[in-house]
Amino acid sequence: MTQPSPLFDPETARGRLLASAARLFRDKGYAATTVRDIAAALGIQSGSLFHHFRTKEDILHAVMETVITAMLDDLTDQLAQAQTPREAVRALIAIELAYLHGPASDATSVLFHDWRALSDDRRTALLQGRNAYFALWDQTLATARSAGLTTIEPEILRQFLHGALAWTSFWYRPDRPLSREALTERALSLVLGSP
Repeated sequence: MTQPSPLFDPETARGRLLASAARLFRDKGYAATTVRDIAAALGIQSGSLFHHFRTKEDILHAVMETVITAMLDDLTDQLAQAQTPREAVRALIAIELAYLHGPASDATSVLFHDWRALSDDRRTALLQGRNAYFALWDQTLATARSAGLTTIEPEILRQFLHGALAWTSFWYRPDRPLSREALTERALSLVLGSP
C-alpha cells in the first residue's frame, strides 16, 4: 500500500492553517486550543484566520471533512485492487494504520478523538462520508464472512477492529522495531487467522 499524501497543501495558507490546527488539536485537545494558539503557530495575527474560517469549529470541521474524504477515496482505491477477500480485509487495516501513523496522523487522531467536539449539525454534515467509509468496511467484512474467513457479524467485527486500530494511536510508535507493515499483518492474523 502506498503512503497517503499529506492532507493539507503546505504551499497554501489554508493548507498550512489546517495542518497547524490539526497538530494543536491533537497535542492540546480541541477545547484547550485557542484561535490565538493556531495563529501563533503560523506566525500571524488571530484575525487573519477569519479570512479562511469564521469559527474554530469551522476549522475542526474542515480538518475532519478532509480526512474523511481522503480515507474514503484511498480505501475505495485499495479495495478495487484487492483480488481476494483476505486482501480486501488487509486493505481495511492498512488504510486505517496508514492514516493513524503516517503524514495524516494529526488530522486522523483529531477525527477519531474529537468527534464529539462538533455540534450536532456539523456531525450530521460529516456522517454521509463516515457512513460511506463504514459501509465499505461492512461490505468487505461480509464478503470475508461469506468466504468462511470469519464467523463474526460484519458490524460487530468492524466495531472491534476499528476500535483496536484507533487505540494504536496511544501505544504504537513507527520508530520502534515493529514496522507498520508488520503491525498490519499481525492485526490481519488476529482477525482472520493465519492464511
